[in-house]
Amino acid sequence: MKKNYKMVVSYDGSRYKGWQRLKDQDLTVQGKLQEVLDKLEGAFVDVTGSGRTDAGVHALSQVANFHLSADMTPKEIHEYLNRYLPDDIAVISVEEASERFHARFNALNKTYRYTIRTSPILDVFKRKYEYQYVDHELDLEKMRKAADYLTGTHDFMSFCGNNHIKKSTERTLYSIDITRDNDLVIIDFTGNGFLQNMVRILTGTLIEVGAGLRDADSMPELLDMKKRAEAGFMAPAKGLTLLKVVYPEES
Repeated sequence: MKKNYKMVVSYDGSRYKGWQRLKDQDLTVQGKLQEVLDKLEGAFVDVTGSGRTDAGVHALSQVANFHLSADMTPKEIHEYLNRYLPDDIAVISVEEASERFHARFNALNKTYRYTIRTSPILDVFKRKYEYQYVDHELDLEKMRKAADYLTGTHDFMSFCGNNHIKKSTERTLYSIDITRDNDLVIIDFTGNGFLQNMVRILTGTLIEVGAGLRDADSMPELLDMKKRAEAGFMAPAKGLTLLKVVYPEES
């Protein structure tokens, strides 16, 4: 009888084509996890993530679930995964979950962090995890004012990278926290779900507000327009990390 397992995964997304496995491309995080689990099980194992991260996006605590019939303890599965996964993917934990647990459908909220370096000197050791922006000084108060308009339940079509999406584009942003740490500007987005490229487009728009290239008070109108072309640029993937996914038992 197959058992359902929950795992927490950390990965450097730099060389991957995103989370979701593609038919003609196995260089994905989901693909690498399934490849190892397939060998363990001796059959196909479907790995379901809490959501899809874009190509180049990182994760500190991505959550996924999968079913196995292999007679192994969670500790043995955990050790097996880390033994055969590449060095840029690490499984933090594996535990048996209830049969009804689903990594995507049961998630209450997720937090993404975008990191911007405002120094003209690149940090060579963190260059794959930060976006270096030095074109303008960033006014954090203006960015926070814009973020206040964006927080709450809205139709985020203007911030969706998929112009042909057929599903609802309404989402709830519980908070957008913008802080400065020396040369770093850090933006944390917590919401009940995110559209394709949504966090990166929100970030690009907030950067434009902070740089004085658009007005913070224009956010309500931008939301009402529901046109991607009216929003800001899409910030590079490398500055974005999925920090955590929260489930009912953790709230």
